[in-house]
Amino acid sequence: MAESPITILQRQRALLQTEYAYEKEEFQRLTEATGVKRKVERGMAWFPLTLGRSYHNSLDQLVVEVSRSDAAETTSEREDPSLFEPGKPVCFFSEDASGDFHGTGGLLHYYKFVAQVSYVEDDRMVIALPSPDALEQLHEAYRLGVQLYLDEQTYHLMFEALDDVITAKTGRLAELREIFHSTLPCGKFTFDPVRFPWLNTSQQAAVNEVLWAKDVAVVHGPPGTGKTTTLVEAIYETLRRENQVLVCAQSNMAVDWIAEKLVDRGVSVLRIGNPTRVTDKMLSFTYERRFESHPSYQDLWAIRRTIRQLYDSNSGSRENRHQKIARLKDRATDIEYTINQALFADAKVIACTLAGSANRLLMGMKFGTLFIDEAAQALEAACWIAIRKAHRIIFAGDHRQLPPTIKSPEAMHGGLDKTLMQYIVEQKPQAVSLLTVQYRMCDAIMQFPNREFYGGQLTSAPEVKYRGILDWDTAIEWVDSRPTSLPLPVREGSNYPTGYAQSSKLRDKADAHSSHLTPLPNEVPRVARIVEVDLMSSSPSDRGFARPWSLDTSRTPNLRAEMQGSGSSWFNVAEAQLTLATLQRYFEKIGKERLLEERVDVGVISPYKGQVNLLRRMLRQDSYWKPFRSLITVNTVDGFQGQERDVIVISLVRSNDQGDIGFLRDLRRMNVAITRARMKLIILGDKNTICRMPFYKRLADYIDETY
Repeated sequence: MAESPITILQRQRALLQTEYAYEKEEFQRLTEATGVKRKVERGMAWFPLTLGRSYHNSLDQLVVEVSRSDAAETTSEREDPSLFEPGKPVCFFSEDASGDFHGTGGLLHYYKFVAQVSYVEDDRMVIALPSPDALEQLHEAYRLGVQLYLDEQTYHLMFEALDDVITAKTGRLAELREIFHSTLPCGKFTFDPVRFPWLNTSQQAAVNEVLWAKDVAVVHGPPGTGKTTTLVEAIYETLRRENQVLVCAQSNMAVDWIAEKLVDRGVSVLRIGNPTRVTDKMLSFTYERRFESHPSYQDLWAIRRTIRQLYDSNSGSRENRHQKIARLKDRATDIEYTINQALFADAKVIACTLAGSANRLLMGMKFGTLFIDEAAQALEAACWIAIRKAHRIIFAGDHRQLPPTIKSPEAMHGGLDKTLMQYIVEQKPQAVSLLTVQYRMCDAIMQFPNREFYGGQLTSAPEVKYRGILDWDTAIEWVDSRPTSLPLPVREGSNYPTGYAQSSKLRDKADAHSSHLTPLPNEVPRVARIVEVDLMSSSPSDRGFARPWSLDTSRTPNLRAEMQGSGSSWFNVAEAQLTLATLQRYFEKIGKERLLEERVDVGVISPYKGQVNLLRRMLRQDSYWKPFRSLITVNTVDGFQGQERDVIVISLVRSNDQGDIGFLRDLRRMNVAITRARMKLIILGDKNTICRMPFYKRLADYIDETY
């Protein structure tokens, strides 16, 4: 007997509670166990800070500007880019005089208030404070820092939304619950299809399915198939029938992307919340900028300033001051209401994150249609926050790519990562429109993910089907980084990436054909005597790996993947060296002048943050890559979601005798990694380890059969 919709949602709530408890515990552990310097390196904290000016913004919030002090590390020295984004909660801390200037040794004091990022760019950030008292505390601090805080507000919103859906007895919310989680059919209108000659056949069909849907529709967009183009057209056409729609996504970046495309299409967009990347184009469409630009704003600002002055004043009787403040507040409320009415009346699209749909500005508002982009990356509970405001729902995304991020193993195994879009795809296949023509990859790269994930239904557009960088090039190849039992050539005193030293056991056991790397400690000490493994021989080399024209992969040293930090990630030094050597060999084939003139862009991907950090360090420290650094991006699979490059190089890292490949078993991540490439895909991995899983064996066989 099938589970009832309420039972499914109750289980989702219990799993969400497990995830919430796990994240709180992890945050507490991280706060207590990780040093300030390490947090700064990981992009989780700024320290030390310089306080700048404070003022009230257009929303009458007290904000303070902060910047990283001159002693802070430069961006290029940090392992990860800053993780601070507008809207994220933060907490401040100070260090007493016993610590040094880099945040080691001093006692930390965490302030009890929670603030919120309003704006961030490079080494400057604007933070909204809860009260003037908070600002006073910051000014009294000896040495100040700020770190990310657990985003409890989003959890509260998700719990509240699930409770509303579970307890709904009647009304549209109860109807949608039953349709989404049962075999009830979803309704359709029956009018003639609309033609869109500028779209391909599958895109036209998807737009019409959106227009026909009474309850729900899903636009399934595999990589490179023009999902955003299709969604923008569906929104534009919906607005010919409805006055206003709500457009949401899980992340600020995804919201900004779809909002920019709508603006380009000539649609009036009001962006609620703070965009992650405040481009000049999007800044003018944010609620804050529109609010400030309204003719009545200057009057409102003057009234608010007068109210603050009256609060600080001691002149006149207290009763008269309070009466005057009350009258001014009423006047300010009237003006704010008038401005808001004008802004929302002019907007055809309200764009925000799923959590942002609970913003007080949208309180009480209802929409005929809600569009959720990147729905396959959003927790079901997050979707319900916005669904409460809509009559019908349009999902867009690809459930064959990255799932939502789940940190708790128990919640993951329980199925918290199963999204609402997945439920609908399974329960309502008739509501799903698959986009079938892809415009990104050459055919040789596309065919394997097409067969594995999309049932062979995709085709390559003629303009990309046979394109490549080099004549007679191999579009996809696997470089086997399998360790050997050859003796390890070891030399000392070279420029090995700081913090990735090998243990003395490596030197002691080199003749016994055994080698292992030591885990990185939380705080990496300076290494006075560093040992480096040469890929080729014991002869000197000016860099950490052999010249590509003399590369002999059969002599790759027997280095296994090892854990970084306190067991947080994996890295594989030998494979990192081989990765850059392979990329350099390909660069030499293309030629420096052509690379720079045509701006051939490259993505180096690894599923593991430890390997990403190692590769970034190696690229920074090797002068060969200096002219090409602007062309090369190194990041995790998650970091490359939604992006594409001419050349993609994937380092799989894992190498062991047990065939343990960890979360490489999540094939959706591998689908994302493979499908970022336009013209060239290079995979590096230990076949003996990786190919024990049938999927990777089929991938290796496909490459061998194709070439």
